[in-house]
Amino acid sequence: MNCTTECLANLGLTPIHLLQLAFSAFIAVLFIQSGLDKVFNWKSEKDFYTKHFAKSILNGSVFLLMPVITLMELAAGLFSAAGFFQVLFSGNTSLGTLGMLLACAALTMLFFGQRVAKDYKGAAVLVPYFLACAAGLAVFILW
Repeated sequence: MNCTTECLANLGLTPIHLLQLAFSAFIAVLFIQSGLDKVFNWKSEKDFYTKHFAKSILNGSVFLLMPVITLMELAAGLFSAAGFFQVLFSGNTSLGTLGMLLACAALTMLFFGQRVAKDYKGAAVLVPYFLACAAGLAVFILW
């Protein structure tokens, strides 16, 4: 047993806990920032999405979709943040798992919107984020 493993064990943490903490922190920052950006810049965000979806089947539905995606992003970020502390202090993974599930759902919604708007480059940018969320979900569920 090396010092790192021994030190972690003294704290009641395993290497898997470190992965869970890393994924939780990353996803919390990503989605809390994105959600708050929409909240604090609502008008400019709404204007952007209205223009972005003007020539798609989502035209006219931005007023419904923006609150949904904003709440999903904030929920993903807040549950991931709570999951970070839950893993750190108790080793429990329920909140972190929920955060990862919400993050995957939010990114799927965003990906759908980008594809419908025929913004294929924008959709492609979301793929690494989705893979990170899916990997985080696997780390929470499988270990």
